[in-house]
Amino acid sequence: MAVDPANPLIVQSDRTLLLDVHAPRAEEARAAILPFAELEKSPEHIHTYGITPLSLWNAASAGFTGEYIAGALGDYTRFPVPPGILDGFADTMARYGKIRLVPGRGDDLFLAVKDEAIRAEIGALKSLSKLLVKAQGGFTLRLVDRGTVKRELIRGGWPVKDEAPLAKGEDLDVVLRKQSASGRPFAPRDYQIEAARAVYGSGGPGTGYGVVALPCGSGKTVVGMVLMSWLKTNTLILTTNVAAVHQWIEELLDKTELDSGQIAEYTGDSKAVAPVTIATYQIITWRPDKKSDFPHFRLFHERHWGLIIYDEVHLLPAPVFRVTAELQAVRRLGLTATLIREDGAEDAVFSLVGPKRYDVPWKELEGKGWIAEAFCTEIRLDLPEEQRIPYAVAGKREKYRIASENPRKEEIVRQLVENHGEDQILVIGQYLSQLESIAKLIGAPLITGKTPNAERERIYNAFKRKEVRIIVVSRVANFAIDLPDASMAVQVSGSFGSRQEETQRLGRILRPKAPPGKTAARSSWFFTLVSRYTVEEKFAANRQKFLAEQGYKYSIQHWTE
Repeated sequence: MAVDPANPLIVQSDRTLLLDVHAPRAEEARAAILPFAELEKSPEHIHTYGITPLSLWNAASAGFTGEYIAGALGDYTRFPVPPGILDGFADTMARYGKIRLVPGRGDDLFLAVKDEAIRAEIGALKSLSKLLVKAQGGFTLRLVDRGTVKRELIRGGWPVKDEAPLAKGEDLDVVLRKQSASGRPFAPRDYQIEAARAVYGSGGPGTGYGVVALPCGSGKTVVGMVLMSWLKTNTLILTTNVAAVHQWIEELLDKTELDSGQIAEYTGDSKAVAPVTIATYQIITWRPDKKSDFPHFRLFHERHWGLIIYDEVHLLPAPVFRVTAELQAVRRLGLTATLIREDGAEDAVFSLVGPKRYDVPWKELEGKGWIAEAFCTEIRLDLPEEQRIPYAVAGKREKYRIASENPRKEEIVRQLVENHGEDQILVIGQYLSQLESIAKLIGAPLITGKTPNAERERIYNAFKRKEVRIIVVSRVANFAIDLPDASMAVQVSGSFGSRQEETQRLGRILRPKAPPGKTAARSSWFFTLVSRYTVEEKFAANRQKFLAEQGYKYSIQHWTE
C-alpha cells in the first residue's frame, strides 16, 4: 500500500485514527472516515477517532463495506496500515446482515439465518430460548418480542438487519411554514434536512428509524419537524421535562400549520391525547410502587402512531426500553447531543431506537456560524481559612460539599455579573442553599426542581423577552431548556466530570447571537468556579480534558481577594 508522509491520517493497531487537522486533505479524510469512526477528541492539532463494533455496524447499516474502509484508510494514511487490522474491520462488519428480520406467517416475524453455525449459536442462547422457535433456515418470533430479541442478539455480538415492515400510522397532514407564526422567515438548514433524510432513507425496508446526533443549540427539534412533514402521520414525542414539552408545543405551533387542537400535552399536569402528543419520560415511567405496572405505558397504544420521537435519547430511562422493544413496528427518531450514556446502554439505543444515521461536530457548525463560539474559563479560588481544617478532616462526600459551597464563590459570581452587563446569564449549581444565597445576593429569580411549572414558564419567558437578565438554576437547566439568548453560564457546583452534564450545560449558551455569515454581537462565556487544593480540582481536570477534546479553548485563572 503506497503511503505519503504528507497525508493527514495515522492508523493505529488499537483501532484509533489520528487526524492531523493541519495536513493537506484533512477535511477530505475527515469526511471519508466519519461514516465508520466516532470522533472521540478534537483539540487544536490532532483529532482522535475510534473504530468500535457499534461504529462499524452503524457504517454497515448505512451501506458501507469493508472495502470502502480499506480504500479510505489507504487513500489518506501517512504510514502503512497495521497488518491484520483491515481483516478485523471486515469480519466485524460482516456480522451485520448475517441475521435478517423479515415478515413471517400471519402476525409473526421470521429471523432468517443462513449460516448453520450461527443458527446453532443463537439456538443455544438461554436468554432467547422462550422467545424463538426453530424453523427451516432460522427462527420464528412474535411481533411483540421484536425489540427484545434484537437487543439480546446485539449483546451477543450479532446485530440484526431489521427489514420487517413499519406501520404507516394514522394520517396527519403536517406542513412546515415558510414564515413562522412569530413573523420570522423560516426554512430548515441544510444539515437539518440532511439529518432527516438520513433517517427517512428510501422509505423501504430497513429505513425510517435511527439516531441523529447534533450539538445543543443546533435545532434538533427542527429535524423532528422535517421528518414529521415527510411522513405525515400521528406522532408521539417523548422528552425530559414539562418545560421541554411546552417548548415542543411552541415550536410546532410556530413553525408548522398544525393548530392547538391537533397537539396535546401528556404530563403530570395534563393527560390529553391528540394526533401529536408530547409526553415526559417521568410520567411514562411513573408507577405507584416498584411491584406495580407502569400505568401510563398505555399511551403508546392510545393512537395508531406512525412516528415516535425520543428527545435527548441518551437519557431514555431503562423502563422505556421495554416499551420501545414492543413498538418496533413504528418509525422512530432519536435526537441527542451526545451518544454517551452513563449506564453504557449504547447498544440498546442502537437496537431499539436505531443506528446513528447522522452527526456533525460542534466545531463544524460553530465555524459556519450556526452555533456561537464559546470561551471556557476555570476560576480557581482558595477556601476561607476557617474552612480548611473542617475540610481536611471531613469524609469524602462532605469534602465535596464543602468545596462546592465555598462562600467566596458568591463574590466571584457578583463580580462576573457586573463585568458582563450586556450578557444574558445563567448561574448553575447543585446545592439549593448555595443557590438561594446567590439568587438573593444578585437579585435574580431561582428555578429548582421544586419550582411549579407555571412559575418556571413565567421566568423563562421573561428571560426570553429580556425582562430578566439573570436566572439562577439548579440541575433542571441541564436538559432541554431553550433559552436562545443566553450568552453566559457560571457553573458554581455540579457533578463535575460528567461528560453528559458538561455537554448539556455548555449547550445552554451555544445558540448563535447573529445570523450566519455575520459576526455575532458577542461570543459565549462558560465560567466554572473551583476551590483550589480540593477534590474539585480532580473533577476540573476531567472537565478541562473533555472540553479540550471537543476543540474548545480552556483557560485557568486564579482569583485572589
